[in-house]
Amino acid sequence: MSVSTAFAPAPAPAAATGAVPAPLPVLGRDVTVPLVTGGEVGYAALDYAASAPALQRVWDDIAAYAPYYGSVHRGAGHLSQLSTELFENARRTVADFLDCRDDDQVIFTRSTTDSLNLLARALPAGCEVFVFETEHHAALLPWRAADVTFLDAPRSPAAAVRTLQRALAARDTARPALVCVTGASNVTGELWPVRELAAAARASGARTVLDAAQLVPHQAVSVRELDVDWVAFSGHKLYAPFGSGVLAGRADWLGAAEPYLAGGGASRTVARGADGGVEVEWQDGAARHEAGSPNVIGAHALASACRALTEAGPEALAVRERHLLGLLRAGLAEVPEVRVLTLFGEDAPRVGVLSFVVDGWNSSHLAAALSAEYGIGVRDGLFCAHPLVHALLGTDPAGRAGCGTGSLNAVRVSFGAGTPDEDVLRFVTAVRELVTRGAKWTYRTENGRCVPES
Repeated sequence: MSVSTAFAPAPAPAAATGAVPAPLPVLGRDVTVPLVTGGEVGYAALDYAASAPALQRVWDDIAAYAPYYGSVHRGAGHLSQLSTELFENARRTVADFLDCRDDDQVIFTRSTTDSLNLLARALPAGCEVFVFETEHHAALLPWRAADVTFLDAPRSPAAAVRTLQRALAARDTARPALVCVTGASNVTGELWPVRELAAAARASGARTVLDAAQLVPHQAVSVRELDVDWVAFSGHKLYAPFGSGVLAGRADWLGAAEPYLAGGGASRTVARGADGGVEVEWQDGAARHEAGSPNVIGAHALASACRALTEAGPEALAVRERHLLGLLRAGLAEVPEVRVLTLFGEDAPRVGVLSFVVDGWNSSHLAAALSAEYGIGVRDGLFCAHPLVHALLGTDPAGRAGCGTGSLNAVRVSFGAGTPDEDVLRFVTAVRELVTRGAKWTYRTENGRCVPES
């Protein structure tokens, strides 16, 4: 029995031509949550930018494989061989999903954060790193041990390219260099000019890594077309559960570096040395940075999500997302107190992520009321992008606010392939009612967050 025949998924249904496609089935659509005002309501999950719900198709694929679970690599048993085939097939699926070059490597990690820390550990000696202050902390913090240049927040895509070009023009071209860029902001949802930034890096002899955590769930990503050297993303934002992530791209820096983790699987041979120590010959290829027992279920789930999104069609998913963004923007525009956060302007292209503040409302208070009184799950805070949010708000990083004071952070609403229209419409109605009528419940500050009074 081969993987291709044992766990072949059913194709996704095609959408009617010209129609807004229906949302893809996801887990949790039937979950109800209690309201502080009494009763229960269906949960509206609008925090996809943090973790998207698993596609039902992905969960079904996991369930089909689960009885056949076995140790990956080096096992002689049938289930071990089957699991190894499944794991390596997942690697090929991800490479196809990203349109990788023939000699690119796909390394399975735990997350985007893990992927970028892996690459940071593999930087050649003397490498310079260029990164905008607008990045998520996962792309902002791993480079601190390198010679890093933090670039100011640009106010347009063209300004981003000019800022990078000026910084690269001043660099020592005799040294290796890396540019880290995001594909879509996890705060504003705005699309960044990845292809142009990568071209600027290439012209200077620098390489590029793309943080695609917020991009791959919404748009097709081609490593070839964007001409980036590496791409990193997380399974939990791509409708796959479990701790899985990917770093895909050039093999040379990774192959020359010490393994990210030392242990079984990363080593080819281990022996006692003449000096009493341990001599190790490390593996080549992806195995070099995949020490330990691989997360085969996580890799299988991630690959299943890649297949599901490919079969659903990137353009069909984009049509649905633009439809939802239209409902959201139109609804919030009817509330004058709402200010949408943006770097590049109101009309800048974006994915299904939008952050805003409301005059007179603490964002934690608003998010708490949306949850407790309406059963709507959003995110509030600084979204692991503190420099960006403070730049957008013009706030003091040391500031604090309680439930009854104005916002020192923001509210983020995010959605994707599994979001129905009614969730977005319910959200804008709830925001309008809270702003015009106020909360129905009393809230207090507890451990820095607003919570309903018992």
